[in-house]
Amino acid sequence: MYQFEYHRPKTVEEVTALLARCESPKILAGGMTLLATMKQRLAAPSDLIDLQDIPGISGISADAKNVTIGAMTRHADVASSKEVARAIPALAYLAGRIGDPLVRHRGTIGGSIANNDPAADYPAACLGLGASIVTNSREIPADDYFRGMFETALKDKEIILRIVFPIPQNAAYQKFPNPASRYAMVGAFVSRSAAGVRVAVTGAGPGVFRMTAMETALAKTFTPAALDGITAPIGEMLQDMHASGEYRASLIGVMAKRAVASLTG
Repeated sequence: MYQFEYHRPKTVEEVTALLARCESPKILAGGMTLLATMKQRLAAPSDLIDLQDIPGISGISADAKNVTIGAMTRHADVASSKEVARAIPALAYLAGRIGDPLVRHRGTIGGSIANNDPAADYPAACLGLGASIVTNSREIPADDYFRGMFETALKDKEIILRIVFPIPQNAAYQKFPNPASRYAMVGAFVSRSAAGVRVAVTGAGPGVFRMTAMETALAKTFTPAALDGITAPIGEMLQDMHASGEYRASLIGVMAKRAVASLTG
């Protein structure tokens, strides 16, 4: 690990000032990815800016329309939240299956979506529920936020403060986890609301994406059988030591059908 300066600011304004002043800073939330890459000398920030002392950017609240989760909220807190379980049980289910207990008790939702790992779970929930990512300067719809592998719409001095999830009529998440990392080899998040059906897929491609053909089919007939014959382009799928592109493309249909089946009994 290379040498760096460590900062623990008390306000969002202090964070933005540090981001402007430091040579090559990185924001530290849970550190589940950042610290590992630093130990492997794959990242060498000049400064680490720890967000844990900043008030108002953790915690969960819910009203009749939305569930709002602060960026520094731990996965374990989302998984065990009564508010989340009551309003969007699929979101609590998803959070409870991220990584292992250590990851769930240290990792944060804001850190996850800021990193935007192509196999992470939360991006599927954000896109599958039509969430909004609120920063210190604007509100970004999930459809516009996720850009590709480890790429988001965040600008240099932007900090995620909270994520606002609209409460659907119902929703479900199913994933095929890598047995070692528990990252999604393929995960499918399906939701129904007054705005329509959304199907978001993680783990299969270079970034999270929506399966619009599945959304159209399910809007007509919300059954697993409605997804028969709908496939993703194999050439656009990730291929690695864990699975071929063909296998991942096939898993999209399997996971999406399981999610729909769990909602239809």
